[in-house]
Amino acid sequence: MANNHSYKNGGLKTKSISSSSSSSSYSGYKSKQSVTSGVRRNSTGSSGNSAGGHQKDTPGVSGRVRVAVRLRPRNSEEQSTDADFADCVELQPELKRLKLRRNNWDSDTFEFDEVLTEFASQKRVYEVVAKPVVESVLDGYNGTVMAYGQTGTGKTYTLGRLGDEDTSARGIMVRAMEDIFAEISPETDLISVSYLQLYMETIQDLLDPTNDNLSITEDPKSGDISLPGASLIEVRDQPSFVELLRLGEAHRFAANTKLNTESSRSHAILMVHVKKSVKERDVGASSGEHGSKSHMSRTMKPPVVRKGKLIVVDLAGSERIDKSGSEGHTLEEAKSINLSLSALGKCINALAENSSHVPVRDSKLTRLLRDSFGGTARTSLVITIGPSPRHRGETSSTIMFGQRAMKVENMLKIKEEFDYKSLARKLDVQVESLIAEHERQQKAYQDEVEKIGLEAKKQISEAEKLYADTLEKERLKYQRDCTESIKKLEAQLAVNQEKQGDGRVKVGFKDESFHKKSNGEAQGASASAELIEVKKLLQNEILLRKAADEEIGNLRNQVMQWKRSEAAGSAENLKLRKMLEDEIHQREKLEEEISMLQNQLLQISFDADETRKQLESGHSIDMTGEMGSLISPVRQQQMKYSGEQEKGSVAKLFEQVGLQKILSLLEAEDPDVRIHAVKVIANLAAEATNQEKIVEAGGLTSLLALLTSSEDENIHRVAAGAIANLAMNETNQELIMAQGGISLLAMTAENADDPQTLRMVAGAVANLCGNDKLQVMLRAEGGIRALLGMVRCRHPDVLAQVARGIANFAKCESRASTQGIKSGKSHLIEDGALPWIVKNANNEASPIRRHIELALCHMAQHEVNAKEMISGGALWELVRISRDCSRDDIRILARRTLSSSPTFQVELKRLRLN
Repeated sequence: MANNHSYKNGGLKTKSISSSSSSSSYSGYKSKQSVTSGVRRNSTGSSGNSAGGHQKDTPGVSGRVRVAVRLRPRNSEEQSTDADFADCVELQPELKRLKLRRNNWDSDTFEFDEVLTEFASQKRVYEVVAKPVVESVLDGYNGTVMAYGQTGTGKTYTLGRLGDEDTSARGIMVRAMEDIFAEISPETDLISVSYLQLYMETIQDLLDPTNDNLSITEDPKSGDISLPGASLIEVRDQPSFVELLRLGEAHRFAANTKLNTESSRSHAILMVHVKKSVKERDVGASSGEHGSKSHMSRTMKPPVVRKGKLIVVDLAGSERIDKSGSEGHTLEEAKSINLSLSALGKCINALAENSSHVPVRDSKLTRLLRDSFGGTARTSLVITIGPSPRHRGETSSTIMFGQRAMKVENMLKIKEEFDYKSLARKLDVQVESLIAEHERQQKAYQDEVEKIGLEAKKQISEAEKLYADTLEKERLKYQRDCTESIKKLEAQLAVNQEKQGDGRVKVGFKDESFHKKSNGEAQGASASAELIEVKKLLQNEILLRKAADEEIGNLRNQVMQWKRSEAAGSAENLKLRKMLEDEIHQREKLEEEISMLQNQLLQISFDADETRKQLESGHSIDMTGEMGSLISPVRQQQMKYSGEQEKGSVAKLFEQVGLQKILSLLEAEDPDVRIHAVKVIANLAAEATNQEKIVEAGGLTSLLALLTSSEDENIHRVAAGAIANLAMNETNQELIMAQGGISLLAMTAENADDPQTLRMVAGAVANLCGNDKLQVMLRAEGGIRALLGMVRCRHPDVLAQVARGIANFAKCESRASTQGIKSGKSHLIEDGALPWIVKNANNEASPIRRHIELALCHMAQHEVNAKEMISGGALWELVRISRDCSRDDIRILARRTLSSSPTFQVELKRLRLN
C-alpha cells in the first residue's frame, strides 16, 4: 500500500502568533474536590528544587488513578453492517457500571469511576475527567489527562477538538486552558506550553518541526523528566493557545486505514507549565508570635509561588493489522504504536501488582509518563470504546487496561517555593526609592545651608559698605571742619595784624628793634594758639577713629551673632529631623496596630462565616465565596472545630472589638480595612440574634450609605450581601424601604457587572419582595424593573435570586388578590416579566426552575391573568408542570389551578389537552 501520510488540518503554518487582548474566559465554579483533594490542600510539600527559590519537602498524599469510560456512538458503517446485531456494550451510568456481553445470555460486569454514554456532552466529559486535575495543577500539583483506546473510538475528538464551528464540541485541551486563564493573573502569573509527538520511538517538536529528535533527561535528585531543546512558548490568552494547537495539529502524522480515515500515527503530548503566585496568607494573626511582627518583617517576607505541570496525552489507537489493513510504512507505524502501548500496559500491570520492578525504560512513552503512573501527579484516564460486536476483543482489552490502571496509586506532592527573585526586585525598587528620597532631602538641606550662607554674606557686605560710607562721611566732615578752622585762624591772624598796625599809629614810632621784638612775640603767640587748635582737632580725630573702631567691633559682633544664629538653625534642623524620625516611627507603630486590627477582623470574619453556615436558614446571602480565597491552609485546619466553638467566636466579636468600633471602620481611609469591616458586619447579620443590635447601632444606615459613597465594587458586593441578610427580618425590611434602600439597590445593580455583586443585590430585593406591605412601594421605586434588569448577567446564581424574587412577589400578589386588597392584572405582567418567566420555566438549573414554576402557579390562580398567560405561552408550561414537576406540592397546585380556571379549561378543550 502506498504511503498515506498527510498533515492534519491543512498545510504547514508559521510559528508567529499574534496575542489578542480579549482572552476567552471560562465562567463557572470549580467542581467539588474529592476527599483526596481536600487532604492535599493542606500539604505544602514539593518534589524538587528550582533556581527560582527555596522549596520545602513534605510527605505526599496518596491518590489513585481515576478512570472514566466513554462509549462512541455507532458510525454510518456500523449502522449498516451491524444493523441486525445488538451492541456488545451495555452502560449503567447511574451505577457507574459497564456490562460487556460474551454472548446472548452471558456478560461480564465492570465498575469505573465514571461511565459516559454515547450521548455525554464534551462539557460533561471535561468536568468529570479533567477539571479536578486542572484545579490541582492550579494548586501547585502535577496532573495528567490521558486517552486510551482502539483507533477510531474518539480519543482525539475527546482531547483535541478545537470547536471552531461548534463551541460545544471543544475538547479537554481547549477547555482546560480556558479554566487556567480564568484563574490566573496575567501580571503576576506565567503560562508556558510545549506540544510534542512520539513517532516511531522518536520525540518530535510539533511547534518547531526542525527539532525532530529530542532527548529525555532525568533529574537524579528529584526524578523529574525534562526535554531540553523542546519549544516552550509563553501564552497570554486563549486565542494564542488555540493557534498553537492548530499549528501543532498541522504537523502531526496521520494516515488513512480501514478503521479510521484520519488515524493518528503518533502519540501527542501537550505540556502546560503553570507558575502561579500565591497571595500573602494570614497564618493566625491573633497569636502572640505572629501578631507582633513588625512592618519591616512583613516587607522582607518573600512571595510564594506554586508550580504545576499539566500533561494531556492523546495516545495513538491500538489496532490489529488484519482489521486496519496497514501495509508498508503504515504497518511499521502500527508495530511501533502497539509496542509502546504494550510497554505502557506492562508498567501499569507491574504497578497494579506492586511489583518490585517496573519496566519504565522499555519505551520512551513510559519514560515520559513516569510521573503520571506511580509518581507524584494527579492522573485521570479516559478509555474510549466502540459498540460494535465485531471489535469485542479490542473493547475487552481496553476495558481491562482501565481496570488495571484503577489499581495504581500515586503520591501527590505540591510544588511551592519562595520567589526570592521577585522579593529582590521589590527590595531593589525600595532601596532605589529610599536613595532617591535621601538625595532629595540632602539636596534640600544643602540648598537651605547655601541660602542661609548667601544671606549672611549679603548682610556682612551691606554692613561693610555701610561702615565704609560712614567712615568716608566722617573723614569729609573732619576735613571740612579742619579747613574751616584754618580759615578762621587766618582771619583771626589778619584781624590781629590790623589791630597791631593801628596801635603803632596811635602810640607813635618807637625804636625799630622794639617793634621787631613785639612783632616776633605776636607771631609766636599766634603759632602757639594754632598748634593748640590743631592738637584739639587731632584729639577729636583720634576720638572719632576710636568710635569707628567700636562701630567695626559692633559689626563684627553682629556677624558673629549671625554665624551663631546659623549654627542654631542647623541645630534646629537636626531637631526637626529627629522629630520627623519620631513621627515615622510612630506611624509605623500605628500601621502595625492597624494591621493587627485587620488580622483580628479577618479572623472574626472567618469565624462568623463558618458560624453563619451552621445557623443560616431561609435565603440569607452566603458570603463564603468572598472570604474563601483569603483563608490560609492553617486557617482551614482551625475551621474544623465544632458548631458550639464557632458560635462562641461570634459572641467574642462584641466583647473584644465592639460593634461601634467595627462600624466606625466602615469610614476608614484604608480600603482593605473598610472591606474587612463590611464583611464582618455581613457575616454577623446572617444571625438573627445580631440583626437588632446592628440596626440599633446604625449599621443599616451605614451599609446603605456605602452604596453611594464608595466606588469599590467589592464593597458594594459585600454591603449588598449584608443588607440582604438584614432584609430577612420584616421590621428591617420596612426600615430599608423607608430609607430608600430599594432605589440604592437598583442603582447598584445598574452600575455593577460582577455576577457576585448582582447576586447579592438580587438576593436583597428578593427578600423585600416577600413582604405583603411593601408591594406597592417596591414596584413604584423600581424594584421589579431592577430584578428584570439583572437577568442581563445570565449567571445561574443571579438568575436563581431573580426567580426567587419574582416568586415571592407573585405569592404576595396572589394573597392580596384573594383577600380583595388588589384587583386587576398582575404587576409582573404589566412590567413585562411574563416572557422571561415562560422562557425559564423549564430551565436546567433546579433553583431557577422551581421558583419560576411556583410564580406561574400563583399568577395563574386569578382569572384576570389567564388571557395574557395563554397568549404568552404560559399555559403549555402549566400543563408541563402539572405532569412532570418533581415537587409534589407545585405539581398539585398547578393541577388545581388549571382545573379551577374557566378560561384555561376552554383553551385546554380547544387544544384537546384535557
